[in-house]
Amino acid sequence: MYLYSLALPSQFFMIRSLFIQNYAIIDELSIHFSDGLTIITGETGAGKSILLGALGLIMGKRADTKALYKLDKKCLVEGYFDVRSYDLHRFFEANDLDYEEEVILRREILPSGKSRAFINDTPVTLNLMQDLSQALVDLHQQFDSLDIHNVSFQLRMLDALAGNKPLLHQYQELYRTYQADRRALEELIHQDRNASKESDFIQFQLQELQEAALQAGEQETLEEELNRLTNAEEIQRTLGAVYNYLSEDEQSVLGQLQHMVISVGSIRKYGQPIEELYQRFQGLLYELQDLSAEFERQAENTELDPGRVLEVQQRLDILYRLQNKHQAQTVEELVRIREDLEARLQTFDDISGAIKRLQEKTAEAERHLQKLASQLTDRRNAVIPGFEIQVQDMLANLAMEHARLKVEVAALNHPGPTGMDEVNYLFAANKGGRMQSIKDVASGGELSRLTLVTKSLVASAIPLPTLIFDEIDTGISGDVALKMGRILRTLSNQHQVVVITHSPQVASKADVHYFVYKQIQEDRTVAGVRLLSEEERVISIATMLSQSPPSESAIRNARELLAG
Repeated sequence: MYLYSLALPSQFFMIRSLFIQNYAIIDELSIHFSDGLTIITGETGAGKSILLGALGLIMGKRADTKALYKLDKKCLVEGYFDVRSYDLHRFFEANDLDYEEEVILRREILPSGKSRAFINDTPVTLNLMQDLSQALVDLHQQFDSLDIHNVSFQLRMLDALAGNKPLLHQYQELYRTYQADRRALEELIHQDRNASKESDFIQFQLQELQEAALQAGEQETLEEELNRLTNAEEIQRTLGAVYNYLSEDEQSVLGQLQHMVISVGSIRKYGQPIEELYQRFQGLLYELQDLSAEFERQAENTELDPGRVLEVQQRLDILYRLQNKHQAQTVEELVRIREDLEARLQTFDDISGAIKRLQEKTAEAERHLQKLASQLTDRRNAVIPGFEIQVQDMLANLAMEHARLKVEVAALNHPGPTGMDEVNYLFAANKGGRMQSIKDVASGGELSRLTLVTKSLVASAIPLPTLIFDEIDTGISGDVALKMGRILRTLSNQHQVVVITHSPQVASKADVHYFVYKQIQEDRTVAGVRLLSEEERVISIATMLSQSPPSESAIRNARELLAG
């Protein structure tokens, strides 16, 4: 599956809008996203997390009829994505999809429970929808298995900081060729192992056919000769009797005909018709004389030869046995089989030569890969100390004063897809805590902040999809929350960011600010969303700072936050 993203300009759209109909407590709503920082706030239980649930549907997550707001209508979720800055042409081509600069991901849940997925109105599998959506949306929720856990992503961040893209591209191009040659070499070695036994058998069969010295047409010739030899006595007797009847008897046919020809010749002068009869009669006499002589020669040349009979029979037995063994009907077929066996033996010889050539080629490629991998290792190691310090300083500003990050690089014994390094991020959130792999020690809130910090450090160097953070600010407030808001704001200068937050400090950094609310309609609770005006933002943030309605001091504080 091919997915690839280009580095993006500082301003761009990824997810343009999200349309939701008949999902959970949402009857119908649309939300349009900024190309920078979109903030979503709202009342507790108003449906902020439901928005993410709906987004999850177009990211290929499973669903059932429990998601339906009205059980007799289908649930519909559509996401509109602007992908002109991303190189996704090959993904669409590889999956037989029509490429457009605006991609629509649609998911439908029918009242029957049946689920359908579409990319640009083309039905697709959930797996295919997942593959595409992962390139479009990076969703971070507390306690999710975030990609910061993933060692391949950890290495990708390190390479971004080290500026390894050109060198890594050169390495990976060579590595792909190297891997293809290795697979071809293994296949040839496997063929060669099987070929050794097969070669012996083919050699035995070929030798037998070669020793037979087969000649095209010889079977028919031998069968005819054998038939003549085994009937030599009858041939002699018959041909001799005919010769005697024609030429040797006292009343031989030729003698009588000769006398008659002479008689006709005596009257030939009496007319052209008689002359013509004479000529024809004389020609017949000459033909019979020739036939008589041929009968005599054939009779004399036909001899009883038991030795030759045995010799011909033995030769034919060889031909018949080979035809039966190779399921052939003629000697010509046996000749073709012999030629095929010779070609197959040549193929075995070619395999040995190909193995040697590929062994030399892969050995040379491996030496080159090791050289490039060593350069990658040196560049990675050079940026690790600064990266660790920056992460720790930024985490300290986010109320994680004692958090420590350590990047371990272990050497592999052989070249891998990204070099000869195995990278593992170790983390300790508390003072004196033992450094362990991130997935083993970081809580949801700690992990979200670590993700934010690391991605903000590589934002300008690594292509990222739309980043969506859900309650990343849990457990922080005041100055720490303000610093987090600034980090998110800076990150949004280069990547589209969507944040669901309870923090007024974070909310104040929005390019656009949506408020999710709930209301009663027809004895049911319904969720809605509203884009806030500048004055509505002041009131909303002031309410988050104090109470509803907010105090005058809270309103002043809100205006100060928005101005900052």
